Amino acid sequence: MKKLIEKVEQIISPVYLVGGAVRDTLLNKKPKDYDFATSLSSEAMEVLIREAGRKPYLVGARFGTVGFKIEDDKEFKYIEITTFRNDKYRKGNRKPEVNFVKNITADLSRRDFTINAIAFRNNKYIDPFNGREDLKNGIIKAVGKATQRLKEDPLRMLRAGRLASKLNFKIDDELKDAVKKVNHKILEVSKERWMIEFDKLLMTDKPSIALDFFMETRLMNFMIPELALQYKYNQNSKYHDLELWEHTKTALDFTPKDINIRWAILLHDIGKPFVRTDRVLSDTEIKTNYIKHDLVGYEFVLKIAKYLKWSNLRTEIVSKLVLNHLAEDSPLKEYDNKGKKNNE
Repeated sequence: MKKLIEKVEQIISPVYLVGGAVRDTLLNKKPKDYDFATSLSSEAMEVLIREAGRKPYLVGARFGTVGFKIEDDKEFKYIEITTFRNDKYRKGNRKPEVNFVKNITADLSRRDFTINAIAFRNNKYIDPFNGREDLKNGIIKAVGKATQRLKEDPLRMLRAGRLASKLNFKIDDELKDAVKKVNHKILEVSKERWMIEFDKLLMTDKPSIALDFFMETRLMNFMIPELALQYKYNQNSKYHDLELWEHTKTALDFTPKDINIRWAILLHDIGKPFVRTDRVLSDTEIKTNYIKHDLVGYEFVLKIAKYLKWSNLRTEIVSKLVLNHLAEDSPLKEYDNKGKKNNE
């Protein structure tokens, strides 16, 4: 990382490494993306990049962001450098007004979570919100007032869950309470943005962390309400020790990292609450059945796929997996059984 920073500084200075690259380095993980911040304007950066004989990428220049490619570990990496800024949001509008500021602390104050609000330069960390402490403690915490951060950009509610699943972290109680207050604001975000976050979190090692968070804060009620019905739902089944949501999330965590398989296992029992029948056998015994929940689940998946704007290919694959999940040769069978009584 230090060699990369030195190479960038030979072209643009002063410059600070910020965001996920700093967080991942502190966690002893290799960063996938490198973002930098500087006091220089986009116009000044463009001049310096051209003087270094490189091509500047100027798509985000009016927002203070300029990109270029640089060699690192025998390959070219694309990096972005953004002028220090502070974003101001108008009510009901996720697109901020960009105001450029003079120092790195003011720039860090606009970021979402403390673990993403750390900068690095000259072998020193700039950490005004104690993000390193939260990294050590494994906590996702908002920068400043949690409610304000979420109102600025409601997508941050999904990002909090994704980060928690990715890093196996807990979510701060204040942040949880804030999500409970403003969960409905997720409807201000496009379904395409939902899907980007959902797909990423479903491919983490433990997607149940994020999904539990969505259930507990009732965020799921505004995204996939049919799935939200599973939370704390007693199946009353001799085949299941677990409540319905506990079964679903347990099966999901056992599932291999195939995005279609994971979507299918997440939705495989979505029809159950809608077809439940209870037959009284005695004063102490009730027999519960979920006849045709596979077929009803299939129909729900088709509706959900349209609502979430899935591709035709994903819709076909996932819906058929749900429809046939009770078959002995179903690819879901092994993982479905992981969440059942005695893992049988």
